[in-house]
Amino acid sequence: MSKGITQAVIMAAGRGMRMAPLTNIVPKPMAPFNGTTLIANGIKNIQTQVSQVHITVGYKKAMLAQHVIELGVNTVVNTEGKSNSWWVYNTLLGKIDEPIYVLTCDNIVKLDFDLLEKSYFSLGSPACMLVPVKPVPGLEGDFISRDGSRVTNLDRNTPTDIYCSGIQVLNPTRVREITREGDSFYNLWHQLIQQDQLHVSPVYPDRWITIDTFENLKMFDQTL
Repeated sequence: MSKGITQAVIMAAGRGMRMAPLTNIVPKPMAPFNGTTLIANGIKNIQTQVSQVHITVGYKKAMLAQHVIELGVNTVVNTEGKSNSWWVYNTLLGKIDEPIYVLTCDNIVKLDFDLLEKSYFSLGSPACMLVPVKPVPGLEGDFISRDGSRVTNLDRNTPTDIYCSGIQVLNPTRVREITREGDSFYNLWHQLIQQDQLHVSPVYPDRWITIDTFENLKMFDQTL
């Protein structure tokens, strides 16, 4: 088990409108996947790396909260109607003064977390470090421009050779100290860019896909 990074947050509050009509019945994180659910798959993977797992919930929050509590998570935080970065500034999770993994429930990933942890500390423990991926045909993403490990820009209109995967290592307390609450992680990242506190990891996932549609889910599930 990882000893330097002991906690993880999985963001799972979104509605998943592009996966309707399935998400009219269950929240997107509970979409069936590989004999279980999307979020159960993610929780199982990260529980091998950390001792504490926290989940943000929103859409169909009671159903999802019950599901993840049964899976043994430590904390469930209601962020319904809030931005994806709201929890950093307005909950006890934001008072964690150590690096944590931040993931999204719709990422299916195979990643060497021990190597990722080493790369974070080797970069001087920045306020936030993004995990990059190579662009995937058919999947939209924010392109990362960089100078060495330091991120210089993030947007969807300036093509580069790497995307932002949605996986991060960040120190919530440090982020709160040097940024102001905005309307998204995108805003948070751009504030960190101005302070040279947003870096990109040299470690890439061995496998990565983000599940945006039911077609994505079916396609990826069939490859396993």
